[in-house]
Amino acid sequence: MVVGTSREPRMRFAYWKEKMIQNHLDRLEARSVHILREAYREFKQLCMLWSIGKDSTVLLWLTRKAFFGHVPFPLVHIDTAFKIPEMIEYRDRLAREWKLNMIFGTNKTALDEKQTFPDGNVNRIMCCKFLKTEALKRTLSGEGERYRMNHSTGKYEIDMNKEPYTGVIVGARADEEGSRSKERYFSPRDRESEWDIAEQPPELWNQYKTDFAPGTHLRIHPLLDWTELNIWEYIERESIPIVSLYFDRGDGKRYRSLGCAPCTQPVESTAKNVHEIVEELRSGKFSRIAERSGRAQDKEDSGGLETLRREGYM
Repeated sequence: MVVGTSREPRMRFAYWKEKMIQNHLDRLEARSVHILREAYREFKQLCMLWSIGKDSTVLLWLTRKAFFGHVPFPLVHIDTAFKIPEMIEYRDRLAREWKLNMIFGTNKTALDEKQTFPDGNVNRIMCCKFLKTEALKRTLSGEGERYRMNHSTGKYEIDMNKEPYTGVIVGARADEEGSRSKERYFSPRDRESEWDIAEQPPELWNQYKTDFAPGTHLRIHPLLDWTELNIWEYIERESIPIVSLYFDRGDGKRYRSLGCAPCTQPVESTAKNVHEIVEELRSGKFSRIAERSGRAQDKEDSGGLETLRREGYM
């Protein structure tokens, strides 16, 4: 037996495997940066949705890369008033640290009238429609109140700018949920933000349609071809700060997908850091379990989230 030779093939394989992963992440990053720059060049009144989750935080990181540390459009968060408190703390801390143009919107009428699932007056799907879809549409159109962070005070104030956002950058991924797989990188909606799946433009050979009729509301999806594993591999490579809810904090559970506290459940997992999440996903532990399996509203919509998304849901 020749000492040492048995390890060399494994070491070479591990090296080339890691090299292939990094090359793939580089290609994904380059495409996303290209789409972000195309969107900024082609469309006025852009904003980016930031859900505070891993995908939209990677999208925020890519935007800062694309524009050399600057985010040239507002970040919009739809606050349902039922988010997990750590999510809001994380949002505001990062907004202050990175000097983000941070805006949030809410459906104050539905909350005041208690037309919510936690109040027991509507089901989960209607709650999502009121607190997410309607709030989003009114925030984007300028008809609803927007609250913008004042970086001098660190507090939110009513935003006097009511100009509508007609282009919205979103961190949706095709592999996350069925209806998202039908999206395009540049996906048109009508004036009411409603989505006609049958009228999607073709996107062949990296050619994207960016010329749309007046009045078209546009969703832009720079992460469409990323997978859950790609997202976590990129977070690990770039050391992106992520809300701690994604990690096991001692009870053998962590969140895999983040939403409102009453409708989101953690998964069984002992992953305590990003590297352990990457290894867990590579192991295939969740290969037969949907990423959004902990999101109760998905189970109530027999068409996945397509019903809500046709009406303007994120």
